[in-house]
Amino acid sequence: MKLLAPLLLSATFALLPGGAQAQGKPLIYCADASPEGFDPGLWDSASTNIVSAQIFDGLLGFKRPTTELVPKLATGYEISPDAKAFTFHLRPGVKFHSTPGFKPTRDFNADDVVFTFSRFIDPNHPFNKAFPANFIYPQNLGLAKLIDGIDKLDEHTVRFRLKQPNVTFVANFAFAWAGIHSAEYAAQLLKEGKASQINVQPVGAGPYQFKSYAKDDVLRMTAHPDYWGGRQATPALVFSISREPNVRVQKIAAGECHVTAPLRDVDVGTLAGNPAISIEKIQALNISYLSFNLKKPPTDKREVREALDIAIDRDAIFKALFPRGDAMQAVSAFPPAVPGYNKKLKNEFDPAKAKALLAKAGFPNGFEIDLWALPVQRPTNPNGQLMAQLIQQDWARIGVKASIKTFEWGEYLKRANNGEHNVYMSGWSGETGDADDFLTPNLSCAASKGGIKFCNAEFEKLIDEARATTNTKKRLALYEKAQEIFKHERPWITMAHSTIYIPIRKDVVGFKMAPNGSVDFEGVYRK
Repeated sequence: MKLLAPLLLSATFALLPGGAQAQGKPLIYCADASPEGFDPGLWDSASTNIVSAQIFDGLLGFKRPTTELVPKLATGYEISPDAKAFTFHLRPGVKFHSTPGFKPTRDFNADDVVFTFSRFIDPNHPFNKAFPANFIYPQNLGLAKLIDGIDKLDEHTVRFRLKQPNVTFVANFAFAWAGIHSAEYAAQLLKEGKASQINVQPVGAGPYQFKSYAKDDVLRMTAHPDYWGGRQATPALVFSISREPNVRVQKIAAGECHVTAPLRDVDVGTLAGNPAISIEKIQALNISYLSFNLKKPPTDKREVREALDIAIDRDAIFKALFPRGDAMQAVSAFPPAVPGYNKKLKNEFDPAKAKALLAKAGFPNGFEIDLWALPVQRPTNPNGQLMAQLIQQDWARIGVKASIKTFEWGEYLKRANNGEHNVYMSGWSGETGDADDFLTPNLSCAASKGGIKFCNAEFEKLIDEARATTNTKKRLALYEKAQEIFKHERPWITMAHSTIYIPIRKDVVGFKMAPNGSVDFEGVYRK
């Protein structure tokens, strides 16, 4: 028996009101950080994913503001009864972007899907030979290990075969990293010896196409004239990049931008009384945490990780960072709203026990350690420097001297990925509302490059088994047990789940926040 996904073939995302095309106004988004690049699969940060979502379409998408899957470049799909084969029916008539350097000669077809995903799983792919790449999210998912083959059944039908059952697999096709590239454009770049340009001059099939970019300043996009869902009412989409939160607040108050990156708690009150601004709010599927380097002493010892965790006074941190009281202290690896959350787990604050654990681990007099402060503001961590300073004070009370470090955002991510840290601040936002969306990309062995991150055989077995079972009760029980291992081993110091506030000018129509707090400007325009 085949499972036919309930995707509506008639779904159109950018139907325009009468006259909107002719009267469209530019839309400016005040972003909080620069994208790391423009090849979706290469990167794994909110600043990059938001850009990718405007330029690229995937096979599927999410119906905002829900986690419901909807059609994009696929009109429908079937899942085999054993959850090992996923067959997609592709949308006909889809046009890729046309640029000064590339003019597509054909519509989107199965070759584009095969090219996009083959790069993720085949290191010997000709394009990967010309442009070696580390596809962070696909790597963290263990995609190469999971996918047995990708079959082009015909021009508009593609089948993915898995080596083992995976009931969560289909949601991946809605994520920003799975945006579909033009295989024709890639072939042209390869022929010209310019393969790396795929990360600089992107060509997608999304609602907006790349125009120009100045790092840490401005990204300009224009409406894709041949978008399959209808040309956007917004002719020009501009990302004005402002790292300072107060600058973004000033700009939207002055009408210099129309939507901004999420606000800090302390900024909500500043804009709440502005009659020209409304503030969208959602209790997001997110988490902030401090990640330990599990290979580098002294954080390679479990007792040390537990001691550093329970020495932190979370109540004091929350009073300082979340004065509105809308954030929730994180206990496990994902929020309580996600099915499978283990309600038995608790946080502790016990400096005396922490000192005893350090002594047991061989550090009765403490030690020195690096603590990396998040260089960008996030709803779950609105002030990385302040959080670091408060943690530094708490650790000093148990004899641990923390040296606070930080770097420019791109450099921060690069260095952390290379394992130069002892402890660094990070975070995650889920999109599907499934526990696996938090656990596998972050805590599986595939996500642990060189042993830096968590890789636990018992934990791995539990999440693998959970992904393979269709019995909901059994799946949730497996996730609850996996969280007990997570809490015992302490690869993270869990910090916060936050409410997300996004201010928008009241002349903006059609904006809907996703459950993870991300933004998508398809179908959004100004009156």
